[in-house]
Amino acid sequence: MDDAEDRDIGRLALAVGVVAAGSAVCLGTFFAVGGPFGSINDVGNAATGVLSGWLAWRLRSRSRGRVADAALGAALAGAALTVVGSALVVSGTTGFFFAGLVSSIGFAGIGAWLLATGRNTAGDVVPPHGLRSLGTAAGGLMAVGVVLAPGIVLGLDNMATAPGWVWVGFVSWLGTYVAYPAWAIWSGVVESRAARKGRSVVPGPALIE
Repeated sequence: MDDAEDRDIGRLALAVGVVAAGSAVCLGTFFAVGGPFGSINDVGNAATGVLSGWLAWRLRSRSRGRVADAALGAALAGAALTVVGSALVVSGTTGFFFAGLVSSIGFAGIGAWLLATGRNTAGDVVPPHGLRSLGTAAGGLMAVGVVLAPGIVLGLDNMATAPGWVWVGFVSWLGTYVAYPAWAIWSGVVESRAARKGRSVVPGPALIE
């Protein structure tokens, strides 16, 4: 990749982080004051998913093999599910709880991509340990959302009567709203910095300092 393309990927990673963080802020604001912030959060979730799928696609050439291909597929499928989840609640087709289950599975797919591709250590420069660790933590937390899949099959859409294991699955949102935005912003900064210096960037989302 040339430096211009690397800078574009850096900007895309920054966009992922900023949109995800903004979506989290909107959710907190909605619980505090209400208003349209819930719908803004839903749109932000979908936008985060789409941008994440795009980022995974742009980074596809940096990882090779069946695991990388499967991870890319998980990211793209996950991105689509985040859009479905947001569309369900925005359109009023389902309640926010069921839509949240769908979105959680979507972000679990993106987390699986982050985990799988973050293991790639090929390249000219070893990525900073902190960034790799943050990516692993974010991906792992997000991937926990897969345990919510039975809730979709059961059609759960009532927070008051949801079984306890569902709340374990919702821990995945700590990854989506906290660790993942931090990883994306940090990655975007170091990717852009590396491009300006003309340095090669390691494959996968674990980027260089």
